[in-house]
Amino acid sequence: MINEKAILVGVDGSHASYKATWWAANFAKHAGLTLQIVCAYSLPSYAAVSFDATYTAMGDDNAAHSDAQEILSKAKAIADEQGVESTTLIVTGDPASVFVELSRNYNLIVIGNRGKGGLAERLLGTTSSSLPAYAYCPIVVVPYTDDDGNLMHLNNTITKVAVGSDESKWGLKALDIAAKFADMWGAELDVISAVPKVQGADGDKAVMDSYMEDLEVRIKPIEEAYPTLKITKTVVPGNAVQTLTKASYDHDVVVVGSRGRGGFTGLLLGSTSQGLIQHAVGPVYVVPRKYVEAAESRLDTVPGSPADVQPKPLEKIGGVEELPVASAAPDVADQIDAVIDPEHK
Repeated sequence: MINEKAILVGVDGSHASYKATWWAANFAKHAGLTLQIVCAYSLPSYAAVSFDATYTAMGDDNAAHSDAQEILSKAKAIADEQGVESTTLIVTGDPASVFVELSRNYNLIVIGNRGKGGLAERLLGTTSSSLPAYAYCPIVVVPYTDDDGNLMHLNNTITKVAVGSDESKWGLKALDIAAKFADMWGAELDVISAVPKVQGADGDKAVMDSYMEDLEVRIKPIEEAYPTLKITKTVVPGNAVQTLTKASYDHDVVVVGSRGRGGFTGLLLGSTSQGLIQHAVGPVYVVPRKYVEAAESRLDTVPGSPADVQPKPLEKIGGVEELPVASAAPDVADQIDAVIDPEHK
């Protein structure tokens, strides 16, 4: 059984996935957790375009398997560089469904986002298989570049966390997780409520005061639970996607809940290319719908943490293979660091 306290990170040989590995390892180090690194591929349709760093022949399972080991070896070197214990897996077949099942066994899943192609698109690209919607644990999506192709720098420490807040149980769970996350890092928490533009909302103080009162009611339990946490409250009339995307420019992490319809759904589901995940310039921490709605055997309850979700043995998850690999040489990790973020020290 996989260590239920581990963080899982998905890699596909792209620089974006190695950047996600760096973020996941950095967080695991800070939180005192271990790292599980997973490389996913499928045949026979899997070709060279799927492994960014290799040129696997169409339908050649042996070559693809070998390439996956090399990718895992490089990712493991990144974890070693930060002093984080890591283990490795290979996933074959449809990664979206397998990752959903794997999510039962982890505290967090981290994936890199590079737009079109590769593992990220297969996990984020459609509503029916969207990992942030259906996973049993929270998901962090780490951006590689902004919309203009500029490489994004990731901080070693987290000092400012933003969370999109509404009154749903999904929004409340996101607020709770964001507060715990910010408190663990000693960071500031900015709670943002994006409200619909209604007649008078921009200029009617009474209307905005009413929204702020609602927000203060939601925040009160957090203030009591984390008395030393510095919290900023903001009510913004207008589009939630634009509001939280803007917040990603001056916050280290943006936390948001995912639910089936309404609320912040437009951030994550439907047209993903238009949502927060695709346009944020910093990591987006997603609290999935299924994680909030149900544990495996308790469909009417909200799990307090991923540990409350019934884990699933690997042998019962098709397409998963435990594959120990040796780490690549330290200079390989240094070379990757120089590409994914020249500002890394």
